[in-house]
Amino acid sequence: MIVNSFHELEPSYVDHYRNALGKRAWHIGPVSLCNRNLQEKAQRGGKGASIDGHECLKWLDSRGPGSVVYVCFGTTSKFSDAQLQEIATGLEASGQDFVWVVSRDRKQEKGNEGEGQDDWLPEGFEKRIQGRGLIIRGWAPQVLILDHRSVGGFVTHCGWNSVLEGISAGLPMVTWPIFAEQFYNEKLVTEVLRIGVGVGARRWARLVGDFVRKEAVERAVKEIMVGERAGEMRGRARSFGGIGPTS
Repeated sequence: MIVNSFHELEPSYVDHYRNALGKRAWHIGPVSLCNRNLQEKAQRGGKGASIDGHECLKWLDSRGPGSVVYVCFGTTSKFSDAQLQEIATGLEASGQDFVWVVSRDRKQEKGNEGEGQDDWLPEGFEKRIQGRGLIIRGWAPQVLILDHRSVGGFVTHCGWNSVLEGISAGLPMVTWPIFAEQFYNEKLVTEVLRIGVGVGARRWARLVGDFVRKEAVERAVKEIMVGERAGEMRGRARSFGGIGPTS
């Protein structure tokens, strides 16, 4: 078995697989570390980003160290307009700078030309967050963003690639699992590694899980960025991020 992980991240599980089950495994992760230069990081995943990498870096360069929270739920999860509005309101209320990636499929975008293009955003939202928020509609250069010095936290759906990329970048996380193994990954992040906090999602679903209120989004973002445990979580996340390449 070849595994996208490393021993120091989850030694109990690695040892159990090898010693108790008697199976052979090679832990070669995080595989995202094969992306070395800016171009490789910007193109990670094989898709063109919906924002130019240099434009994104320029915006991030204008922020202070560790001051930006990155929000992304992968390419499969699709939130309703109502849920997107709760996320927007929660991010605004948190007072934190942010980069928010919003994935919209063709059905959702149908008829979104002209005035109705951003019905999923609260009225006047982009004007109010101008200068402290960046919305990316579609694919984003995630590894490039996570590795930037200005990014200090990550709101994630807990897909394994995203979890490992967040850990490699040494970032505390807000966990928002939706389906597949994401709830197990959340427990690893919040209960075993203790480098994140849950947003409160409990219901497994194929594409869209629990409806999460803006207050929960605000609370969780503040907790990983400026809360009492933020420094502790960031320190632990950085320690794991510094281990990965040597495993």
